Parts: sequence; structure tokens; C-alpha cells
Amino acid sequence: MIFTDEKGRKVDFSSPIDISIPLSNDKNNPRAWYVNPPIFEPVRENGWIGSVKEGGSVNFRNIIFNPHGHGTHTECLGHITKEVYSVNQRLKNFFFTCELISVTPQKIQNGEEEDWVITTTILEKVLKNKKTEALVVRTVPNHPDKKRKNYSASNPPYFDVKCVALLLELGVKHLLIDLPSVDRESDNGVLAFHHAFWEVPNHPNHERTITEMVYVPNTVKDGTYLLNLQVAPFENDAAPSRPVLYSMS
Repeated sequence: MIFTDEKGRKVDFSSPIDISIPLSNDKNNPRAWYVNPPIFEPVRENGWIGSVKEGGSVNFRNIIFNPHGHGTHTECLGHITKEVYSVNQRLKNFFFTCELISVTPQKIQNGEEEDWVITTTILEKVLKNKKTEALVVRTVPNHPDKKRKNYSASNPPYFDVKCVALLLELGVKHLLIDLPSVDRESDNGVLAFHHAFWEVPNHPNHERTITEMVYVPNTVKDGTYLLNLQVAPFENDAAPSRPVLYSMS
């Protein structure tokens, strides 16, 4: 189905591009922050079992997971505030104009370690002052291993906090990345980018969201899309999410 908006832009709803990584009962489920793999297990109560394979009448499983550490999730400022604000209460609109960009992080020496960092210069070169409500950042190289990687203790790429000023200037309210965090894995709990993006504690912004651990296939071209940001209705600072892109012309 093709939809044309008031500006004459066409959106193709017949070919959705799902950039989420599903939560699975698989040891290769992606994870970060030293959490164990998710657990899917049938309920076992008073001799009854929630598994058809094991003789039960239905499949009836408990699922144990961490939204921040087990795949694609969307979070709000409640991630870093004393009061645990709910992303379900903060995100009330679900369709946004969106830019998809690909960037190669820059290697920077950080003490005895080498960090790979996304800098303002890198973003400026790709975005070229283009305003957008949502931004999806695909890091290069873009190997499918991102869909099953254990990021714990790997010091993955992250954003320089100076990028926040540029993103806010361009109107970005919803940032989506294929990394486990916008901040350095080990930063002594500073979380500089998170604080700057949500303007905590001085001017807390309740509208902006960060979505982490997406995966954008190499076949999907950089450009302008319509984003449908689907978030599971959990009353928590973060929840599993399913961002879907639709081509625009």
C-alpha cells in the first residue's frame, strides 16, 4: 500500500523493514552488561507442566530477561533518574520522519586502551545539517554478528558527548543505534551522553528516547524513512521494542 502525505511524499507500507533483534530462547541471543542469556521455561505447578512436548495441554512459559541487556530496547530518561519514569508513559506518538546513516567510528587513544568513538565531525559530514525527528545510526563494519554478539567486556564503540548538541540542533528526539549503549561501557557510572541528551538533572526532557541494539542489514540504503517505533507496554524505564522503517520518496 502506498500512502501520499500532504507534502507529496510517498510511503510504501507494503515493504516494512524491521530493524529489531528478537528476544529468543537461544544461547546466541545478543546481550550486554554481563547478564546471562534469557530464560524461557515452562511453568511447573502441582504436577502440571506448561509444555505440549512434555505432555501438557498448552505451552505456557515464563520468560526471564533484562530489557537493557538482551536485545533491542527503547529507554526514556527514567534510566538515569531517581524516580523510575516509564517509557510507556513518555512515548505517546509512534510515527516519525527518520534518517538512516552509516558511520565509521574513529579510533582514539584512551589511556592504555583504544576506543572507537563516533564524533561530531563524523556526524556533521554525513548529516549535512539535515533536520529529522528520528535518527538511526548504523556503525561500520556492519557484520551480522551484531545479532548474536555478547558485548560484555568488549569496550564497543560509543558516542562523544559533544554529539548531543548537534543532534538537538537538528531536532532529533529519538536516537536509534546498533550498539549496546551511547556511552562507554566502563565510564565509572558517568553516562555523559545519556545525561546530556535527556538534560538531566537541570532540565529533564521526558519526550526523547534512545533505542539500543538494533540491526540494520547492509541491503538497506542510507536515506529518509518513516519510522514506526513500536514499544512493548511495560511500565519501566526501558522496554523491548520493534522499530520498523518504511521507504519514503
